[in-house]
Amino acid sequence: MTGTKKGCDHGQCGSCTVIAGGRRINSCLSLALVHQGDTVTTIEGLAHGDQLHPVQTAFLEHDGYQCGYCTPGQIMSAVALLDEVRKGQPSQVTPELRKAGPVELTPDEIKERMSGNLCRCGAYPGIVAAVQQAYGQTQS
Repeated sequence: MTGTKKGCDHGQCGSCTVIAGGRRINSCLSLALVHQGDTVTTIEGLAHGDQLHPVQTAFLEHDGYQCGYCTPGQIMSAVALLDEVRKGQPSQVTPELRKAGPVELTPDEIKERMSGNLCRCGAYPGIVAAVQQAYGQTQS
């Protein structure tokens, strides 16, 4: 599989983000042996046949990419982000930490939660819009 990219090889860029055991990880920092028995999802595993995952569709609709190199990691991080929000897991900018249930997904929440994924081209406005759209679709 060629979707997951090697970027910095130091866990600083997020290009290698995958979901392992239900959590997003930087695959460049993780030994495969540690995830023996875990389900590992890469960008190739998101679509169901010809039907794209809502995050993939939103990235296309909002131009959440430019050169595309970081896009697989960005999308994988966004998919995990939506799961974290649904579970009510707070971030550094979550205003109400005692509130149970889903977190309100504001642009600041998205930026904080996606901060481990860098885009050298600067497609951040499209990425934030894509995550907001995908969040709206998963709430209905």
